[in-house]
Amino acid sequence: MNDAPFRQETKADVAVPDGPTRLRRLIQGWSANLVQILLGLTQQLVLIPAFLHVWTADVLAAWLAVYAAGSLVVVADAGLQLRAVNRFLAFKTCADCDGRTARFYAGMLRIYVSVVVVLGGLLVGAVQLWRPSAVLGFHATADFDAAMLVMMLGMLLTIPANLSSGLYRMRGYYGRVVWLQNLALLVSQIAQVIALVVFSNLLAVTIAFVSAQIVFAAFLVAFDAPRLFPFLRRGGATLRQGRSWRWGLGQIGLALPFAAGSFTELALVNVPVLLVSSLVVDRTAVAQWGLTRVIATLLRGLCQQVSMPLASELGHDYAVGDSERLRRLYAQGSVFVTTIASLIVGGLLPFWADFFALWTHGRIPYDGPLAITLLFGSVAVAPSLLALVFAYHSNRGALLARTKLLQLAVFLVLSFVLIPKLGPLGAALAIVISDLAIQLGLLARVVVWQTLHHPMRHVVFLAAIAVAIVSTGWGIGILVASQVAGGGLARFIAECVIWLIVVGVVASPLAIRKVRSRLMDIIPA
Repeated sequence: MNDAPFRQETKADVAVPDGPTRLRRLIQGWSANLVQILLGLTQQLVLIPAFLHVWTADVLAAWLAVYAAGSLVVVADAGLQLRAVNRFLAFKTCADCDGRTARFYAGMLRIYVSVVVVLGGLLVGAVQLWRPSAVLGFHATADFDAAMLVMMLGMLLTIPANLSSGLYRMRGYYGRVVWLQNLALLVSQIAQVIALVVFSNLLAVTIAFVSAQIVFAAFLVAFDAPRLFPFLRRGGATLRQGRSWRWGLGQIGLALPFAAGSFTELALVNVPVLLVSSLVVDRTAVAQWGLTRVIATLLRGLCQQVSMPLASELGHDYAVGDSERLRRLYAQGSVFVTTIASLIVGGLLPFWADFFALWTHGRIPYDGPLAITLLFGSVAVAPSLLALVFAYHSNRGALLARTKLLQLAVFLVLSFVLIPKLGPLGAALAIVISDLAIQLGLLARVVVWQTLHHPMRHVVFLAAIAVAIVSTGWGIGILVASQVAGGGLARFIAECVIWLIVVGVVASPLAIRKVRSRLMDIIPA
């Protein structure tokens, strides 16, 4: 991106005088998110061999079920964090920004505590009535019910930290809160290994995982946030006196449109796996789908993580009315996200078949059309992911609810029509078509047309960049693959290294500031 927009101080920076500059905030956010992705891969992939060294496959399956249940507790937030984020942004233009923020923060914290108490009580009662081990078929796994309850209750207790996290993001400390979360994830992974070696049971590992998350949440809410933002102590009286239940229910109601968007995005990631499993008889095809879908999901998640720090800055500019800076950053950010997605896909396309064979030890055949459809779809939808997260940070709840629910409906209709006929390829087409028609063609179109002066020129520019990068990366990969002899892992590593070197040489002019500045100047905004 152009360095000048980040170094120049404007009223958007004056609004957060205690925070770092915009460029530093973005770099801290991107680096923190990258580490978070790596820690997530460590949790879900690297620790598995350690678990299997001590546990049986049945116990590992039980742990994966417990971990998945804990991950789903995020829905308990019900859009409250995004509601709070938009209110924090709105307060930036108020005369008493800190005072109003403190009072709203205290009121929302009371709502979070109430939600945790109510849902915790319901959860304990539900576990007593319907034993998780009986419902999920883990009768033979010791302590499964206790581990499931500890995981879900523990993750529920961390939900109030979402409020503090939202405030950090809106006050220029996005990277700080993610780095603290990364530290908690790292500690929890070390604790899991220690618990595995010392106790070797499911409950101990669950407690080790959850305890680090609870400590992180408590530290954020009770210590770090009040220390970093002393004005929050002004809201203590509001928390003690309490607001009316009518006000609390009103905030939950206003949060529901954001919740609808988030829930739909979660469903679009997980429902396709269930539909293919239930509608496709061929188990090999189901395995092909599951493994190929992993890389598309990771790429989508990476683009969203790249977009999040940008969205915080965009929401900042939107709230204070700095339309010129907003327009310039959105245009550059959209190009940045599209470039990352295109570069990754350009490298994946020529080598994915080799990696797939190594990954599955040749036991599952490679499905070229399926992989190409999902990867091309990931590039095409990449610009809309920035529009999506910006919509979350610009109080467009109605637009999110309307478009994301429509997208889910379109996806379901296409799935039930295409999957029986085409198998996993039908599911891939349903995902791509619904993404292009609704998320890109409707949601992103509204956001882009409202933000940029030259939206159509910008869209054409993005398409040209995507085609140029993907075709160049794919062509370089095909050329490299044709020149590298041998086979197996050594050949695959050699191909990747040579491809990276060649692409680095081709992209080396970007290291020159004048070249970067000139390229930034031609981006239509």
